[in-house]
Amino acid sequence: MADARTQPRVVVIGGGFGGLYAARVFRHQPVDVMVVDRTNHHLFQPLLYQVATATLAPTDITAPIRWLLGRQRNTRVLLAEVTGIDVGRRTVTCDDGALTLEYDYLIVAPGSRHSYFGHPEWEKLAPGLKSIDDAIVIRQRFLLAFERAEKAATADERRAQLTFVVVGGGPTGVELAGMLPLIARHTLPDEFRDMDTSTSRILLVEGGPRVLPTFSEKISGEAQRELEELGVEVRTGSIVSRVERGAVYVGDERIDTASIFWAAGNQASPLGKQLGVPLDRVGRVLVNPDLSIPGHQEVFVVGDLALMGPEVKRVPGVAQGAIQSGKHAARNILRLIERRMPTAFRYRNLGDLATIGRHRAVAQFPTFEMWGKPAWWFWLFLHLMYLAGFRNRLSVFVEWAYAYFRYGLGARLITARSKDM
Repeated sequence: MADARTQPRVVVIGGGFGGLYAARVFRHQPVDVMVVDRTNHHLFQPLLYQVATATLAPTDITAPIRWLLGRQRNTRVLLAEVTGIDVGRRTVTCDDGALTLEYDYLIVAPGSRHSYFGHPEWEKLAPGLKSIDDAIVIRQRFLLAFERAEKAATADERRAQLTFVVVGGGPTGVELAGMLPLIARHTLPDEFRDMDTSTSRILLVEGGPRVLPTFSEKISGEAQRELEELGVEVRTGSIVSRVERGAVYVGDERIDTASIFWAAGNQASPLGKQLGVPLDRVGRVLVNPDLSIPGHQEVFVVGDLALMGPEVKRVPGVAQGAIQSGKHAARNILRLIERRMPTAFRYRNLGDLATIGRHRAVAQFPTFEMWGKPAWWFWLFLHLMYLAGFRNRLSVFVEWAYAYFRYGLGARLITARSKDM
């Protein structure tokens, strides 16, 4: 895509938190920006689990990238999948060579996918939760489990349909597991005539010694207590050894279940391998202190793909890490254009939160911690404020109010039924 423009060309790969907030820094700056993403929408990933559990609709937590950047006249948006990066030639290849973009500066922010620790074949049976498509798949399987349980021919078959296993005790797994018993025991019982949905069994399986391992031990303990009060069976120090249709194995124990949801581990985007620089064991790029890559001061990696910070204080792969690193990379590009030295990135931990169903949440900040109702209200307010677009905030507020007062689900739609579901 050649043009006659003389201003520096910046290509941003990814329209997530890192890419979007990087692109916004260039507003009113003398640069030409191209944002490339394989989807046309920005996703508010922290609320993805609420789409998966039918509390929110996909449109509540997404916004078109073109709309978000529509008033930024120096920025174009391209719907394409980046399939190659040549840092020597300063080119980005899209759609298997169908399109090539030239750049003067590059920001790589493609995000990550879930990791199955050497067992990619498990993904069809145990979907993860990183995209809207993932959330819709989980929603389908979750809702279909109750439909199939009602017409089950045997008690064992019904029991398997009403058993839900969440693998991974990080924030996504905890939030997902915390929602399932509320729906099974408060929303659905009056709607099914031939079975009791409140007999559903929810298990949270974590390989480490405690849930929410990035939080303090006190917060982790509070989270586990809240989950268990909701009726979730929390299994820590438990490794999934096998996944097959209709069952998951924890060590040698077989658990019959029709619904396995994966929230364990992250795998970096394969684009990191194309940069020709050192990677860690999960594929993250070992960036310089200023977020550039070794040997190429014009290429920056941010968000989940970047291994940022010293060994003892790594930047976590969360939204605030992506936002802060995206902004910093963009500002360093402006410094380079002005022939000034780029600065080292310093992450500011603004706090970590996780919600555990209704009126239950945990929050950890640099100077204090809280849990229970105060943390839940704070979580509610913060997520509404960070949603992109007034329409999204309003629709989410309405859906949450409906769910709060009626234990209702506003997005309970089954749109596909396949043999994998």
